[in-house]
Amino acid sequence: MTIAIQHVRLINGIGGVVDRATLIIRGSKITAIGPSREVRIPSGCTRIDGRGLAVMPGLIDCHVHLCLGGEPDVVAAVESEPAAYTLLKSARHAQATIEAGFTTVRDVGSRDHSIFALKRAIEAGLMPGPRIVGAGLVICMVGGHARFIGREVAGVEEVRSAVRDQIAAGAEVIKVIASGGVLTPGTSPDQAQMTIEELQAAVDEAARAGRKVAAHAHGASGMKPAIRAGVHSIEHATLLDEEAADLFEANGVYMVPTLSALSTTAACRRGCGIPDSARDKAKAMTKRHQVSFKQAYRRGLLIAMGTDAGTPFNYHGDNAQELERMVALGMTPMDAMIASTSAAANLLGIHASVGTLAKGMEADLVLIDGNPLKRIDVLRDRDKIVGVMKAGKFVSGPLVRT
Repeated sequence: MTIAIQHVRLINGIGGVVDRATLIIRGSKITAIGPSREVRIPSGCTRIDGRGLAVMPGLIDCHVHLCLGGEPDVVAAVESEPAAYTLLKSARHAQATIEAGFTTVRDVGSRDHSIFALKRAIEAGLMPGPRIVGAGLVICMVGGHARFIGREVAGVEEVRSAVRDQIAAGAEVIKVIASGGVLTPGTSPDQAQMTIEELQAAVDEAARAGRKVAAHAHGASGMKPAIRAGVHSIEHATLLDEEAADLFEANGVYMVPTLSALSTTAACRRGCGIPDSARDKAKAMTKRHQVSFKQAYRRGLLIAMGTDAGTPFNYHGDNAQELERMVALGMTPMDAMIASTSAAANLLGIHASVGTLAKGMEADLVLIDGNPLKRIDVLRDRDKIVGVMKAGKFVSGPLVRT
């Protein structure tokens, strides 16, 4: 099947805009793209009149947990659920995510290896959902943060074994826990977890299999050893300091800010169901998190969008709230979209096929009734998402006019 999307405002994912553009999609690929006056429309193709619409690459969320459902106490929810129930819940979250225009996610921690079964089912067409770059279980110290979705390790050899096991199970990225966290009781976000030797072992073992490593770190004391160990991204980067920022810059490490996670938790009043310890930690760090994000953006550090979707009241399908938060803190709408498309694809290592709209790329795209360059919140309005395409097939709300 060949599809022509005509006379649409093209936002290509790398900063370019063409106000009257046409895209030709054949099979799963973009075969032609450019100003409408320059693109020949093949005879017999299905035409979509894009006047009044914008088209951009399918959005990418670099930090989700499909096994979590935004419950007030996600730890208790996961620990009380049968594994099969969690998998069914994860499938529903995947559908909500792609319907919102997110055609790729990086799942950086699940209760077991069923995330790889979900990925397989989506790829086989058994159910709708985004591409999943999955980590499976996180790797954490004994008694450490995220142990409810993790494998606890002690020492370099256990780390190496854990990484090998994750890769054998299907992991395309390795997630390590370099500091304490908000949701795990008894852990402090500003204290380092895992030694630099353990972190280096994880990076080295992952590199043998061509895998990247993402490190959870709120505090600078966790960020610094993780960056020195060679990780590719720091998740949250909540309490950034100048030395840590210098290390980000010198090593080309991405920040995945997850502004939504702390914000939705901190906004909840006492008694809402979020454990007091988690709520109090989020409230104590939210303003500093915002300052860290502004500092990173001002310095030109690499930023890829991630929401931490699944954490309390941070729902799958509402992922675009993160772009609103980034813009509210000073990022331009164009830069927020780049962080959610081409920059995110670069971090995930899939930039050769997705993340930009160009000839030869996979036809992952979102059609929007409006202009997100003027109103970034249009991306959060489901009534304005008139078409979501993944690999050349509309998976949500196609607007077809012949």
